[in-house]
Amino acid sequence: MVKNRDGGCMCGAVRFAARNVPDRFGACHCPMCRRWTGSALLGVTIKDGDLDWQGSENIATVQSTDWAERAWCTKCGTNLYFRVTLEGEWSGGTELPIGLFDDPRGMEMSSEIYIDHKPDSFAYAGEGRTTLTRAQCVEKFGVLDSDGNGA
Repeated sequence: MVKNRDGGCMCGAVRFAARNVPDRFGACHCPMCRRWTGSALLGVTIKDGDLDWQGSENIATVQSTDWAERAWCTKCGTNLYFRVTLEGEWSGGTELPIGLFDDPRGMEMSSEIYIDHKPDSFAYAGEGRTTLTRAQCVEKFGVLDSDGNGA
């Protein structure tokens, strides 16, 4: 089931309205996502045409790899999104951390990637998730860094 969801940063300087938000999200345990979030990135991909931003003047970005960028609020530092910038089959979407949604209830974790980089102390409840190792991600996505840092 998909639905519309609103959200934003901690201070409210950046807000968004997302349409057609899937109820399933994934976790990325790559070293870069872990450093960016302080944990794992728990995120959901929204098609770019289904996302409207308010306060975009408060959004800063960094090209975190040759093929992707990350963004944050310049007022409070909240991490806002991960986006593939390289044209191709993986572009056209924005990965939003589910913690940004005003009401993330009803969402279910359906996948974990870089599972072989997940810290031993992490244990998520639930079963039946799709899991991919770093090598499987490289095979599936093809554009990942050769140094193993992920996105």
